Amino acid sequence: MLQLDFSKSADGLIPAIAQDWQTGDVLMLAYINEEAWHKTLETGVATYWTRSRKKLWIKGETSGNIQKVKEILVDCDLDTVIFKIEQVGDAACHEGYRSCFFRKVEADGSLSVVGKRVFDPEKVYKK
Repeated sequence: MLQLDFSKSADGLIPAIAQDWQTGDVLMLAYINEEAWHKTLETGVATYWTRSRKKLWIKGETSGNIQKVKEILVDCDLDTVIFKIEQVGDAACHEGYRSCFFRKVEADGSLSVVGKRVFDPEKVYKK
């Protein structure tokens, strides 16, 4: 069976890019450890390691916007993965946007919002 190389970082984490399996849009970047990797393979739902909360994180466990894994690509060094996913609920970003990459850097260095918010995070996360 495939063995990813989690030993390259001190914390045992590798990048996991979530990409829409139909459009190719990059929706987010997160990290996985070996436990998250095996949970993703076992369940077919993208599971990550949250660095801020230091625990496994099933994407969508609070919002309902889960990510069903359709295909997984692995890079040549076995230390980065792309989860080609079906984004259930149409939003990957906790700020309510389809993609976490909803802002563009302008020539003057400022940011402009180029994405459309699809849900109100205060209502979803009850903040």
